[in-house]
Amino acid sequence: QVQLVESGGGLVQAGGSLRLSCAASGLTFSSYTMAWFRRAPGKGRAFVSGISGGGKATCYSASVKGRFTISRDSAENTVLLQMNSLKPEDTGVYYCAIRPIWSLPFATREDEYSYWGQGTQVTVSS
Repeated sequence: QVQLVESGGGLVQAGGSLRLSCAASGLTFSSYTMAWFRRAPGKGRAFVSGISGGGKATCYSASVKGRFTISRDSAENTVLLQMNSLKPEDTGVYYCAIRPIWSLPFATREDEYSYWGQGTQVTVSS
C-alpha cells in the first residue's frame, strides 16, 4: 500500500523560502515519477515540479522555474521541494503524487498520477 506524507508547509513572507518534504512508503514499482502539485485558492490542482524515480530527470512549471528545486533521497524514499523567492501567488495546498511508470514527455496532468498525499498548506504573505 503506497503512502505519501507531506510536511514542511507554513506561513512565510514574500521573498522567503520553505522546503517541502514527501516521505513515500510501500513503493514496489520498478520505475516511477514523483511530482508536486499545487491547489491555489479557488482553483484546481496544477503541476509544479516532478522528478524521475532515479532522480536524473526533472521538470518544472514555467511559474516556478528558477525559484524551486526538486530533489530526492533514494535511501529515504523522500522527495524534497526547495522553494525560494516565494511569491503570494505560490500560496496553496501542495500535494505530493506518484505515477507508477516513467515516460517522456514528463507527465504533468493530475489524472496521470495514481497516488496522492494529504497535502500541506503554504501561505505567502505580501
